[in-house]
Amino acid sequence: MSIRVLVVDDSAFMRKMIGQILSADPEIEVAATARNGADALKKLSSLDVDVVTLDVEMPVMNGLETLRSIMADDPRPVIMLSSQTKQGSEITFQALALGAVDFVPKPSGEISLDIDVIAQDLIAKVKAAASARVQPPPAKLLPRPALARPTPHTLGTAAQGASQTIVAIGSSTGGPKALEQVIVSIPRDIPAGFLLIQHMPQPFTKSFAERLNSLGGLSVKEAEDGDLVQDGTALLAPGSFHMVVDPEKRIRLNQDPPVQFVRPSIDVTMTSLPKVFGSQVLGVILTGMGRDGANGMARIKAAGGRTIAQDQLTSTIYSMPRAVAEEGNADYILPLDRIGDAIVKLVRAMRGSS
Repeated sequence: MSIRVLVVDDSAFMRKMIGQILSADPEIEVAATARNGADALKKLSSLDVDVVTLDVEMPVMNGLETLRSIMADDPRPVIMLSSQTKQGSEITFQALALGAVDFVPKPSGEISLDIDVIAQDLIAKVKAAASARVQPPPAKLLPRPALARPTPHTLGTAAQGASQTIVAIGSSTGGPKALEQVIVSIPRDIPAGFLLIQHMPQPFTKSFAERLNSLGGLSVKEAEDGDLVQDGTALLAPGSFHMVVDPEKRIRLNQDPPVQFVRPSIDVTMTSLPKVFGSQVLGVILTGMGRDGANGMARIKAAGGRTIAQDQLTSTIYSMPRAVAEEGNADYILPLDRIGDAIVKLVRAMRGSS
């Protein structure tokens, strides 16, 4: 049976282009198109639709207003089409927090994207969204004042001040909202450094790091080459770069080929950690499509580290956590709302045993 999609965009050209991209796949059917949010809601009231692709900026009713109505009245998987600007990035993360499953960057005059890459990304995300578990938004996350964030110029030399324990959290589809819920529950004084690997293109990772930094106790920044891994600080892998840790516990970024079709790769980061931190590694895999992170979690567990996988009920897409669990490499399989507290308890137990 085909995946039925409603395409919502105020541009007739974009509606046509997106429709053609999706219709080219035999597993997808474009059930209808809509020119704005009000038109979309009207059509959704009478159409049987599996997935909605939703533009952000539209007249009459914009994307965020439309998304709120969909999630309140008849929740279903929504993929946002997002402009590659700072404002577009910020709106995108608001949409993900409201319940959108994923997003696809729209072509822009500033950043040239190959249309074939966009097409493949859109088709893959529509197919993943069709089987996604749509989650209601969590309780409102209150922002806090931004903390001063370390830069390579203020970190000192060699490994002085570096973390002795590291937490690596990997996520993909559904991950931004899940990461927000985890990060907000972790205090700044936790005795561990954090690495975050979310499948996300540039320039969205910088805006996402800024958003995470405003939500919880941890100081969060987009990783830069040479950053030192420090307690109470989370470094987010930048889009299009693999992130590893060198023997001096500094971040090294590279653009080696994608691993399992993704860059940044969770596996690349996680497999670099045991040889630097030994058993003082806690690996966490959240919601996502595919099996990125499964090999890294196996390496962490084999080195004596600890591992957590998100459970099926709270995962938007259970594929990545399932791979870890089915291969026997999850010490704990937990609902999302328990993962932050579990990280804190495990880190403190690990430091006590070191």
